[in-house]
Amino acid sequence: MTIKEKKWHAALATELAQPYMRTLSTFLRNEKKMGKVLYPNFKEIFNAFELAPLNKVKVVIIGQDPYHGPNQAHGLCFSVQKGVTVPPSLVNIYKELEDDLKIKPVKHGDLTAWAKQGILLLNSVLTVEQAKPAAHQNRGWEKFTDKVIELLNKENRPLVFVLWGSYAQQKGKMIDRNKHLVLHSVHPSPLSAYRGFFGSKPFSQINEYLIKQKQTPIDWKLPELS
Repeated sequence: MTIKEKKWHAALATELAQPYMRTLSTFLRNEKKMGKVLYPNFKEIFNAFELAPLNKVKVVIIGQDPYHGPNQAHGLCFSVQKGVTVPPSLVNIYKELEDDLKIKPVKHGDLTAWAKQGILLLNSVLTVEQAKPAAHQNRGWEKFTDKVIELLNKENRPLVFVLWGSYAQQKGKMIDRNKHLVLHSVHPSPLSAYRGFFGSKPFSQINEYLIKQKQTPIDWKLPELS
Protein backbone atom coordinates (compact mmCIF):
# COMPACT_ATOMS: atom_id res chain seq x y z
CA MET A 1 0.00 0.00 0.00
CA THR A 2 1.37 3.35 -0.98
CA ILE A 3 0.37 6.96 -1.62
CA LYS A 4 1.32 8.29 -5.04
CA GLU A 5 0.93 12.03 -4.30
CA LYS A 6 4.54 13.19 -3.86
CA LYS A 7 4.25 15.42 -0.76
CA TRP A 8 2.20 12.90 1.20
CA HIS A 9 4.41 10.04 0.00
CA ALA A 10 7.54 11.80 1.25
CA ALA A 11 5.92 12.66 4.60
CA LEU A 12 4.39 9.23 5.25
CA ALA A 13 6.80 6.80 3.56
CA THR A 14 8.42 5.80 6.88
CA GLU A 15 5.01 5.25 8.52
CA LEU A 16 3.73 3.18 5.58
CA ALA A 17 6.78 0.94 5.95
CA GLN A 18 6.19 0.27 9.67
CA PRO A 19 5.58 -3.37 10.68
CA TYR A 20 1.98 -2.65 11.74
CA MET A 21 1.20 -1.29 8.27
CA ARG A 22 2.76 -4.34 6.61
CA THR A 23 0.62 -6.53 8.89
CA LEU A 24 -2.46 -4.52 7.93
CA SER A 25 -1.64 -4.87 4.23
CA THR A 26 -1.27 -8.65 4.63
CA PHE A 27 -4.60 -8.81 6.49
CA LEU A 28 -6.40 -6.96 3.68
CA ARG A 29 -4.88 -9.16 0.96
CA ASN A 30 -5.84 -12.30 2.88
CA GLU A 31 -9.40 -11.08 3.42
CA LYS A 32 -9.69 -10.50 -0.30
CA LYS A 33 -8.25 -13.95 -1.10
CA MET A 34 -10.96 -15.48 1.10
CA GLY A 35 -13.54 -13.86 -1.16
CA LYS A 36 -14.62 -11.09 1.21
CA VAL A 37 -15.83 -7.89 -0.43
CA LEU A 38 -13.91 -4.89 0.87
CA TYR A 39 -14.55 -1.18 0.40
CA PRO A 40 -13.37 1.08 -1.04
CA ASN A 41 -11.69 -0.35 -4.14
CA PHE A 42 -8.01 -0.85 -3.24
CA LYS A 43 -6.99 1.83 -5.75
CA GLU A 44 -9.11 4.37 -3.83
CA ILE A 45 -8.02 3.63 -0.25
CA PHE A 46 -5.80 6.73 -0.23
CA ASN A 47 -8.08 8.86 -2.43
CA ALA A 48 -8.29 11.65 0.19
CA PHE A 49 -4.52 12.09 0.02
CA GLU A 50 -4.29 11.89 -3.77
CA LEU A 51 -6.93 14.61 -4.23
CA ALA A 52 -5.66 16.98 -1.51
CA PRO A 53 -1.83 17.20 -1.58
CA LEU A 54 -0.22 17.89 1.80
CA ASN A 55 0.95 21.40 0.88
CA LYS A 56 -2.55 22.30 -0.41
CA VAL A 57 -4.56 21.13 2.61
CA LYS A 58 -6.56 23.94 4.23
CA VAL A 59 -9.34 22.03 5.98
CA VAL A 60 -9.45 18.58 7.59
CA ILE A 61 -12.80 16.85 8.17
CA ILE A 62 -12.48 13.72 10.28
CA GLY A 63 -14.87 10.81 9.78
CA GLN A 64 -14.98 7.32 11.28
CA ASP A 65 -14.92 4.46 8.75
CA PRO A 66 -16.06 3.95 5.15
CA TYR A 67 -19.61 3.22 4.04
CA HIS A 68 -20.12 -0.54 3.82
CA GLY A 69 -22.69 -0.75 1.00
CA PRO A 70 -22.04 -1.46 -2.71
CA ASN A 71 -20.66 1.44 -4.80
CA GLN A 72 -20.68 3.88 -1.87
CA ALA A 73 -17.16 4.34 -0.46
CA HIS A 74 -14.45 5.89 -2.58
CA GLY A 75 -11.87 6.99 -0.03
CA LEU A 76 -13.43 10.28 1.12
CA CYS A 77 -15.29 10.58 4.43
CA PHE A 78 -19.02 11.41 4.17
CA SER A 79 -18.77 11.15 0.35
CA VAL A 80 -20.34 8.52 -1.91
CA GLN A 81 -19.89 7.74 -5.57
CA LYS A 82 -22.07 9.21 -8.26
CA GLY A 83 -25.34 7.34 -8.80
CA VAL A 84 -25.70 6.24 -5.18
CA THR A 85 -28.38 7.54 -2.80
CA VAL A 86 -27.08 10.40 -0.66
CA PRO A 87 -26.59 9.00 2.88
CA PRO A 88 -28.57 10.53 5.79
CA SER A 89 -25.58 12.27 7.42
CA LEU A 90 -24.63 13.92 4.14
CA VAL A 91 -28.26 14.95 3.58
CA ASN A 92 -28.00 16.81 6.89
CA ILE A 93 -24.64 18.34 5.92
CA TYR A 94 -26.32 19.66 2.78
CA LYS A 95 -29.23 21.02 4.87
CA GLU A 96 -26.82 22.91 7.10
CA LEU A 97 -24.90 24.18 4.07
CA GLU A 98 -28.14 25.58 2.63
CA ASP A 99 -29.08 27.17 5.95
CA ASP A 100 -25.59 28.61 6.41
CA LEU A 101 -24.69 29.79 2.89
CA LYS A 102 -27.98 29.45 0.94
CA ILE A 103 -26.42 26.78 -1.31
CA LYS A 104 -29.05 24.38 -2.64
CA PRO A 105 -28.31 20.65 -2.22
CA VAL A 106 -27.11 18.74 -5.28
CA LYS A 107 -28.67 15.40 -6.19
CA HIS A 108 -25.48 13.38 -5.63
CA GLY A 109 -23.10 12.75 -2.73
CA ASP A 110 -19.71 12.98 -4.45
CA LEU A 111 -17.53 15.46 -2.53
CA THR A 112 -14.52 15.21 -4.87
CA ALA A 113 -14.84 18.92 -5.75
CA TRP A 114 -14.34 19.81 -2.08
CA ALA A 115 -11.30 17.54 -1.79
CA LYS A 116 -9.69 19.15 -4.83
CA GLN A 117 -9.86 22.53 -3.07
CA GLY A 118 -7.70 21.32 -0.19
CA ILE A 119 -10.24 19.65 2.10
CA LEU A 120 -8.78 16.42 3.45
CA LEU A 121 -11.82 14.16 3.91
CA LEU A 122 -10.13 11.75 6.30
CA ASN A 123 -11.74 8.66 7.76
CA SER A 124 -10.06 7.25 10.87
CA VAL A 125 -10.29 3.73 9.38
CA LEU A 126 -9.73 3.50 5.63
CA THR A 127 -11.28 0.13 4.75
CA VAL A 128 -14.32 -1.95 5.70
CA GLU A 129 -15.95 -5.29 4.85
CA GLN A 130 -19.25 -5.26 2.96
CA ALA A 131 -22.28 -5.09 5.28
CA LYS A 132 -20.04 -5.14 8.37
CA PRO A 133 -19.61 -1.62 9.73
CA ALA A 134 -16.41 -1.10 11.75
CA ALA A 135 -15.10 -4.54 10.65
CA HIS A 136 -11.57 -3.16 10.22
CA GLN A 137 -11.35 -1.15 13.42
CA ASN A 138 -8.29 -1.84 15.62
CA ARG A 139 -6.32 -3.32 12.73
CA GLY A 140 -3.83 -0.44 12.51
CA TRP A 141 -5.62 2.22 10.50
CA GLU A 142 -6.29 4.36 13.59
CA LYS A 143 -2.56 4.49 14.38
CA PHE A 144 -1.81 5.54 10.80
CA THR A 145 -4.45 8.28 10.70
CA ASP A 146 -3.34 9.54 14.13
CA LYS A 147 0.08 9.99 12.53
CA VAL A 148 -1.53 11.95 9.68
CA ILE A 149 -3.28 14.28 12.15
CA GLU A 150 -0.04 14.67 14.14
CA LEU A 151 1.76 15.60 10.91
CA LEU A 152 -0.89 18.17 9.98
CA ASN A 153 -0.89 19.58 13.51
CA LYS A 154 2.84 20.31 13.14
CA GLU A 155 2.37 22.25 9.90
CA ASN A 156 3.66 25.81 10.18
CA ARG A 157 0.49 27.24 8.65
CA PRO A 158 -2.91 27.47 10.33
CA LEU A 159 -5.44 24.83 9.26
CA VAL A 160 -9.11 24.22 10.04
CA PHE A 161 -10.03 20.92 11.70
CA VAL A 162 -13.71 19.90 11.68
CA LEU A 163 -14.67 17.41 14.39
CA TRP A 164 -18.28 16.24 14.14
CA GLY A 165 -19.30 13.85 16.91
CA SER A 166 -17.52 12.42 19.95
CA TYR A 167 -15.41 9.96 17.94
CA ALA A 168 -13.84 12.73 15.81
CA GLN A 169 -13.42 14.96 18.87
CA GLN A 170 -11.52 12.23 20.69
CA LYS A 171 -9.39 11.64 17.58
CA GLY A 172 -8.59 15.36 17.38
CA LYS A 173 -7.61 15.87 21.02
CA MET A 174 -3.94 16.33 20.06
CA ILE A 175 -4.63 19.36 17.82
CA ASP A 176 -3.07 22.63 18.96
CA ARG A 177 -5.99 25.05 19.35
CA ASN A 178 -3.59 28.01 19.60
CA LYS A 179 -2.28 27.34 16.11
CA HIS A 180 -5.30 25.94 14.26
CA LEU A 181 -9.04 26.59 14.16
CA VAL A 182 -10.93 23.61 15.56
CA LEU A 183 -14.69 23.44 14.92
CA HIS A 184 -16.71 20.82 16.72
CA SER A 185 -20.35 19.89 17.14
CA VAL A 186 -22.46 16.77 17.42
CA HIS A 187 -22.41 14.40 14.45
CA PRO A 188 -24.65 15.22 11.45
CA SER A 189 -26.33 11.83 11.78
CA PRO A 190 -30.16 11.94 12.01
CA LEU A 191 -29.74 10.59 15.56
CA SER A 192 -27.90 13.70 16.75
CA ALA A 193 -28.04 16.53 14.18
CA TYR A 194 -30.87 18.32 15.99
CA ARG A 195 -28.78 18.52 19.16
CA GLY A 196 -26.38 21.13 17.83
CA PHE A 197 -25.20 20.32 14.32
CA PHE A 198 -28.03 22.26 12.74
CA GLY A 199 -27.31 25.94 13.23
CA SER A 200 -23.58 25.46 13.87
CA LYS A 201 -22.68 27.25 10.58
CA PRO A 202 -19.33 25.52 9.99
CA PHE A 203 -19.05 26.46 6.31
CA SER A 204 -19.18 30.22 6.79
CA GLN A 205 -16.85 29.94 9.81
CA ILE A 206 -14.30 28.06 7.72
CA ASN A 207 -14.38 30.64 4.93
CA GLU A 208 -14.18 33.59 7.32
CA TYR A 209 -11.10 32.02 8.90
CA LEU A 210 -9.44 31.26 5.56
CA ILE A 211 -10.00 34.83 4.37
CA LYS A 212 -8.54 36.10 7.66
CA GLN A 213 -5.48 33.92 6.97
CA LYS A 214 -5.24 35.42 3.44
CA GLN A 215 -6.19 32.11 1.84
CA THR A 216 -8.74 31.44 -0.88
CA PRO A 217 -12.10 30.46 0.67
CA ILE A 218 -13.77 27.18 -0.27
CA ASP A 219 -16.38 27.19 -3.03
CA TRP A 220 -18.87 24.92 -1.26
CA LYS A 221 -21.22 24.73 -4.25
CA LEU A 222 -20.80 21.25 -5.72
CA PRO A 223 -21.22 20.77 -9.47
CA GLU A 224 -24.16 18.67 -10.63
CA LEU A 225 -22.82 15.47 -12.20
CA SER A 226 -24.22 14.39 -15.55
